[in-house]
Amino acid sequence: MTRDPAAARAAFLEAGAWFAELVEELRPHHWTRPALGSWDVRALVGHTHRALVTLADYLGTPAEEAVCTATGQYYALSAAATDPAAVAARGTAAGQELGRHPGATVRASLERARRALARVPVEEDPVIRTVVGGTRLGAYVPTRTFELAVHGLDVAAACSLDRRPPEAVLADAGHTAIEIAAPAGRLPEVLLALTGRQGLPPGFTVLP
Repeated sequence: MTRDPAAARAAFLEAGAWFAELVEELRPHHWTRPALGSWDVRALVGHTHRALVTLADYLGTPAEEAVCTATGQYYALSAAATDPAAVAARGTAAGQELGRHPGATVRASLERARRALARVPVEEDPVIRTVVGGTRLGAYVPTRTFELAVHGLDVAAACSLDRRPPEAVLADAGHTAIEIAAPAGRLPEVLLALTGRQGLPPGFTVLP
């Protein structure tokens, strides 16, 4: 599935701005609430914040060969390349690295990511070095929007806040979910559920 690169970048930046506003809304009693798996809210915010950090970091580390050229492919490769325990530990550490003013930290990372993207003309699609190896920028950007949207919703739910990403962000994240589901053969179940034909089985996910 093709994406408009300018629209994908705009959705990422909009997702980052929404997430930054959400973090700024959190109060002291929110940060220690259980959130996702072993993570409390601070660890989950730290993990999600990495969607901004990694984009800026990876744009500074070009790769010669692209092993990943599609957004859905990135998640399959990532599942094979990462250790869940290491991801959990990294999220906990990232939460502590947010410091005393997490909202300001997230804002600064969003601006750094914005500047890094602005240095790459939208018509270019460089290969950057990611956790799965060389990845096309156009394939990587939507994964960051997806992380910000889904985990932002996780944070809002953990904190009992009625907040949702902007429509353009939700549409972009939904596009990514379909791209993840397609290679794994999960689209029939998704289509039947979305059209009211049948429910999804317990624990169903499009993620590898």
